[in-house]
Amino acid sequence: MTDELHFLSRGESAAPAPRLQRARGRLDLRVKAAGGRTRLEDLHQAGCLKLRFPKVPGATSEAVLINTAGGLTGGDVLDQRFAVGPGAGLSLTTQACERIYRASSGRAEVATRLNVAAGGFLAFLPQETILFHESALSRKLELETAEDAEFVLCESVILGREMMGESVRQGVFRESWRIRLGGKLVFADETRLEGDIAGQTGAAASLAGNRAFATLVARREGAESLLAPLRQAIGEDGGASLVGGLIVARLVAPSGFLLRKRLVPAIAVLAKAGVPRIWSL
Repeated sequence: MTDELHFLSRGESAAPAPRLQRARGRLDLRVKAAGGRTRLEDLHQAGCLKLRFPKVPGATSEAVLINTAGGLTGGDVLDQRFAVGPGAGLSLTTQACERIYRASSGRAEVATRLNVAAGGFLAFLPQETILFHESALSRKLELETAEDAEFVLCESVILGREMMGESVRQGVFRESWRIRLGGKLVFADETRLEGDIAGQTGAAASLAGNRAFATLVARREGAESLLAPLRQAIGEDGGASLVGGLIVARLVAPSGFLLRKRLVPAIAVLAKAGVPRIWSL
């Protein structure tokens, strides 16, 4: 028996490592205007991504995105597409903050494609993304919109859970934004934190030691009149500008709670239907 065990432990071909299960999710939603309200036109959902539609007053419909995988890690892939028809209005948010856990290999990949037709309105307002130490995330956001459509986009990130004593020293975070208005590229933005995240975010030209940050981009009628109340909501740790007809705002904060305290009133200034009810302080 001893000889047999010795032989097996020195086998010439080791058994292949088990293939770990990964989350896959796909969503394709289209809404249209009908009878003075926004109604579902088509919906396809597969894998770990689901949508729920709470009843809200007004002409704008609300959709809540749910990732049943409970977070993302290396190798997970989400593909989500949303289209707003002519004259329709849609507010998109998430059930909770998305957590990006430590990756043993690869990166989590999230691709979001948005389309807004003539006279439509879209508010894309997911709750914060929480990055864990040694997590890896690559995220892309693409918006195609008609020249007379309006929108509000927001993405926010928290580096670790402060109340749990967590810090993000190493990891990968890449985010790419592309916005096209009438087929013309009007906004492109790239964020890259890789390797020594603690060192990169500690610099004054970066986050100056803050652990939470957010980007807001909006196209609204009367944009100039919205700048003053938006800047007041953001406060000193951030700013807002009007660039080529787009409102572009950045916020930083020492914690996720303090970021949300300023992000909620900032969104309220820009979003037609206000802040989704599922958001709370």
